[in-house]
Amino acid sequence: MTRTTKLLNIIYGLTIVLFLLDSLTSFDIKSQSIKSFIYFGLLIGTPSTLIWNAWVIKTRKGKVIGTVFPTIVLTLILVVGPMNILFSLGAWRTQTISYQNRDSSFRTIEFQMQDVGAFGYNKRTVEVFYLTPFFMITSKVPKDIDKRVEWVKVDEDVNELELNFP
Repeated sequence: MTRTTKLLNIIYGLTIVLFLLDSLTSFDIKSQSIKSFIYFGLLIGTPSTLIWNAWVIKTRKGKVIGTVFPTIVLTLILVVGPMNILFSLGAWRTQTISYQNRDSSFRTIEFQMQDVGAFGYNKRTVEVFYLTPFFMITSKVPKDIDKRVEWVKVDEDVNELELNFP
């Protein structure tokens, strides 16, 4: 395989991994631009990678390996539906921080909203652990959150640009 083909397949593989992490686990992409790149990369990159690998790779073994994975992903896209993938494209945006962890400035309890286009907004309150300003891990809020010592009540409106990361 050529260097270009290897690079394109690596970028495509990373796109698939980030898409699966975002859609199937508690790992969330906070940056709208990164999330858009990943989701559109999935929808546009799958048929492009399939065609590229089928056309450019010369060996029989390489052609089979290079086309099987994009074919499986393309089948899954068609089963789920490209419009369902596009409707889940919106990133969760913090509206209010309710609690801050005493020990870690990376952990908060937040009320978040997600724009789903013509369908309105999804809403949730979650415990957030920030990995970077672009990626976070979310989990359910404990029921006895107001009785726990490690959480300090904050109750402030937050603008996305005001979130400070140490």
